Amino acid sequence: MSSNLKVLQVIPKLGYGGAETGCYDIAHYLPENNCESFIVTSGGELTKFIDKKKVKLIRLPVHSKNPLLMLINSIILVGIILFYNISIVHARSRAPAWSCLLATKLTRRKFVTTFHGTYNFSGGFKKFYNSVMLRSDLIIAGSNFIFSHIKENYSNFISNKKFLVIFRGINVDYFDPSTTIEIDESNLKKKWGIIENKKKIILMPGRLTDWKGQELFIEAINLVNIDLGYEAFYAIILGSDQGRDLYKKKLIRLVEQHRMNNQVKFINHCKNMPLAYQISDLVISASIEPESFGRISVEAQAMKKIIIASNIGGSNETIINDKTGLFFESGNPRSLSKKIIQGLTMDETSLKIMGNEGRKNVIKKFNVEKMCFSTYSEYKRLIN
Repeated sequence: MSSNLKVLQVIPKLGYGGAETGCYDIAHYLPENNCESFIVTSGGELTKFIDKKKVKLIRLPVHSKNPLLMLINSIILVGIILFYNISIVHARSRAPAWSCLLATKLTRRKFVTTFHGTYNFSGGFKKFYNSVMLRSDLIIAGSNFIFSHIKENYSNFISNKKFLVIFRGINVDYFDPSTTIEIDESNLKKKWGIIENKKKIILMPGRLTDWKGQELFIEAINLVNIDLGYEAFYAIILGSDQGRDLYKKKLIRLVEQHRMNNQVKFINHCKNMPLAYQISDLVISASIEPESFGRISVEAQAMKKIIIASNIGGSNETIINDKTGLFFESGNPRSLSKKIIQGLTMDETSLKIMGNEGRKNVIKKFNVEKMCFSTYSEYKRLIN
């Protein structure tokens, strides 16, 4: 395969997060448009799904923040860029971005960055470290919220820079309620210990970390039980603690304190997320800090499920309140509990209408094809 456009994406690890799946999707889209595609990463679970006939995978310790190793990565990247005649280098995280910045300066190649998160900072040094994401020829923001964050906090770094908002996208053929099989749904319920089929299921996906709002969710579930007077549903907290053992123990103690052991279930991982959404009645995104995009909200809508999300960050752009989902006041368990009750008591017609509107919203704005095409088009503009 030969092409004038050869794109090298650099990302610390290829896991299942939004940045990682976006990198994976772009990498496989480019060869379909007669472009050569390369990924440099240290590893990750998604690497085993890469089509090696289409995408050249190169392993480097680009996850490291060790300055010496970052410099060595730069030198190796220079070799890769020159050997494969790379046209564009696209960095998706800060540590590898510094290596990419030096490598592209030395090789005079185009440099692209995607600002995936808010990258918290508490001092001048950390802010300078974050600023590497603004030292490229093209800066892509994953949402208008991120774009506003950049303008508000990094104004001194962004004069005469080209900015673009490209929303993340999901595969709407994969996240499609019509593709799940009833026997698989039944098997997943059994695996999760859901034995009362008449009870509804509330799903809260996301890694276990305090800012994702699992504590707030548990408190809200307790309030719902008090208001209803009985346990009308199962609550599934789906996500890995990623080594945060103390936080998970804290959550378990909170569940025990409210005597909800039989109602709240902790599930570490689910390989088939469309199936997890399909067996659920409500999906919760309870982040107490702003989501840069809010992938869960988009996936839930694609599966025609009612999404209840905190009214901050990227969720404000992915959900149309009272049409494709429901907002609650961020950090307020009472507000969340009221929205959960509203979702539980909605009639079937309203549920169906909201579900259909949610899927239409995602197909129109957050389809992976649209994300890939927009990114590919900007690559071409940058070269031309």
